[in-house]
Amino acid sequence: MYVHQSIAQSLFDHGCDTMFGLMGDANLFMVDHYVREGGGTFVPAAHEGSAVLMALAHGRVAGQVGVATVTHGPALTNCVTALTEGARGQVPMVLLAGDTPVTTPQNLQNIDQREVVNVSGAGFEQMRSPETASRDVAQAFYRAQIEKRPIVLNMPADFMWQEIAHESHVLPAFSAPAHVPEGDDLDAAVGMIASARRPIILAGIGAKDAVTQITRLAERLDAPLATTLKAKGMFHGHPSNIDIFGTLSTPAAYEVIAKSDCIIAFGASLHHFTTDKGALLKGKRVVQINDTASDVARNHHPDAALVADAGLTADNILWWLDEAEVPGSGFAAELDPARLTAHPEGDPDKAAPGTINFEYALDRLEEALPKDRFLTTDGGRFMTEVWCRLSVPNAESFFATTNFGSIGLGLPMAIGAGFAVPDRPVVLFTGDGGFMMGGINEFNTAVRMKQNLVVIVANDSAYGAEHIQFLDRKMDPGLSQFDWPSFAEVATALGGHGVSVSSNAELEVAIRAIEAQDRPLLIELRLDPNDVPRMRI
Repeated sequence: MYVHQSIAQSLFDHGCDTMFGLMGDANLFMVDHYVREGGGTFVPAAHEGSAVLMALAHGRVAGQVGVATVTHGPALTNCVTALTEGARGQVPMVLLAGDTPVTTPQNLQNIDQREVVNVSGAGFEQMRSPETASRDVAQAFYRAQIEKRPIVLNMPADFMWQEIAHESHVLPAFSAPAHVPEGDDLDAAVGMIASARRPIILAGIGAKDAVTQITRLAERLDAPLATTLKAKGMFHGHPSNIDIFGTLSTPAAYEVIAKSDCIIAFGASLHHFTTDKGALLKGKRVVQINDTASDVARNHHPDAALVADAGLTADNILWWLDEAEVPGSGFAAELDPARLTAHPEGDPDKAAPGTINFEYALDRLEEALPKDRFLTTDGGRFMTEVWCRLSVPNAESFFATTNFGSIGLGLPMAIGAGFAVPDRPVVLFTGDGGFMMGGINEFNTAVRMKQNLVVIVANDSAYGAEHIQFLDRKMDPGLSQFDWPSFAEVATALGGHGVSVSSNAELEVAIRAIEAQDRPLLIELRLDPNDVPRMRI
């Protein structure tokens, strides 16, 4: 077969049945064979960076390596922000990028693609020859899994029509859990935990497969359970759950965390948002458990660290506590988690004419949106309040585009997640600036692909974070303000259904639209830029 056919077949060899991307002269024949001959699903995005974001979300939610493809030159440079988001989020994916034929160095789209990829933090894998095409695909998939980041496979366009004998190559990424810890480090960790009077267990997304074991340990210790932002929802419904740990905690929960004397962190990086720049760890013993040595002490140097599997370690600590007959702390029993997780109710009457109170709108949407929702958010000023007020059934049902501090990444992520959970509704919260930057060009993609999607745009007609900085310095915020089009009308024009909300009565109309939804729905919340909750980070 031809090389482009071999590459497509190699994707099927790796179980890839969905690929996101844009076609160009360096990848179109591979995509055509993948769809027409192989029966794969190809999701054509409107922008190359969006295709990468869709693949990142699809892979993480589906528990596999996401796959996207773009052509060469500007197509790849359009992916830099998305690749950086994936690299910093440690999300495995493969980007099949065409490359300019070496015989045409004067091609306008020619660029050193290795250098472009390197600056993003993603990995680069060169397709070495037509004969090694399937091996090189396998190597890219293998590296994505073990390096936990996007890998760009560089495919020279002049290989595509060369004839080869296809061989199936799949390199297994060995996934046996890390060892059960033992020795002095374990003794130190167990000693700190056993002597704690007010322990708290903190779990990050790295511990998502150990919920049962961590919960058992928390119940044995009678310790409250908390999560990082990325692991939001991990202990949803548990009576000792105090929700997000750090700058996003309620004031009452923050006070309880401050009074604790031991933090047992599973699969968390302990970065400065989680720890409030270290303030929440002062005066406490910190035990950190991660499955790779590079993740331990990366942001905070703990008092004890175990490089081990989260679930096996939780069970091992519990065994030693039982062996030593260590009593429970009684800490969780003293607390009222309902009070610790309650946020002040939004005031429906606290809004300027022609706008709606944001907290009130979020409280109503929390009640009205489908309970089995998958929740994703863009970056920006509005999102911290969303993270605090909107619930999710588990950690696998939440995805925040927060790794690179960019806005405009949320809608592509929502589309990718939708392909991974086709039987569930996907809800995206985004700001007006983020929607204009990276959402408006993909809303029609959601329409074309018939996605079960609800988009809520928080529209204060401004770049909110910049707006508030001008106000804080008593400066004119005019440069941060924008006269946007009606997003509700744009959504309808793009084939979806748009509803504009500028009053409490119109919010109820939007909620009825959620109940009757038959296509992608956009709800535009009109907000006062001078009366939006401040970011909590």
